[in-house]
Amino acid sequence: MLPGFNQQFIKLQNEHMTLKPPVSNKDHIQGNRHAAIALVEYGDYQCPHCGQAYPVIKAIQKKFRSNLKFVFRNFPLSEVHPQARIAAIAAEAANMQGRFWEMHDIIFENQRNLFASSLMEYARRIDLDLELFEAGLQSEALAEKVESDFESGLRSGVNGTPGFFINGQKYNGGSDEDSLSRYIEAKIAWLRENEIPFL
Repeated sequence: MLPGFNQQFIKLQNEHMTLKPPVSNKDHIQGNRHAAIALVEYGDYQCPHCGQAYPVIKAIQKKFRSNLKFVFRNFPLSEVHPQARIAAIAAEAANMQGRFWEMHDIIFENQRNLFASSLMEYARRIDLDLELFEAGLQSEALAEKVESDFESGLRSGVNGTPGFFINGQKYNGGSDEDSLSRYIEAKIAWLRENEIPFL
């Protein structure tokens, strides 16, 4: 076999991996829902690389504003990050009270402390009904939502976190602000050149 063939094959294979299922109203969407650029992250709340990507995503959102919508899907790597799954369920429990993004943020800002008692404290800080939140942590339906996200990541070709998709295509570049920005700018330029309307 030719040297480097495996790496080239994997790269070409990844470039054709698409998001399954596509973004819908069932997703957690932040920003302009009609934006032409959709950035999807499959993330693990205990993953240090996801923790490093968290402020990068905030900066990207600030830079592209109404041209970008951000979607977060759960991909807890439970074997290596034992608190990732309960943290994901906690975010889904907060969503039941309309506070998904508040919990998402506070978890990433405190990702070294994700035990159940800490998650209860974060729920208190963002003014959740603690009784409802605690019930949510035990909810089979919310656990199934997390598992459904994880399975969709596997179908989409995610093999680590963070896993990014931009407009439905797997993104294999760097997760630093410069790399993501340049890729998104190229996408926007392509839309303009092809006279595809976007907000």
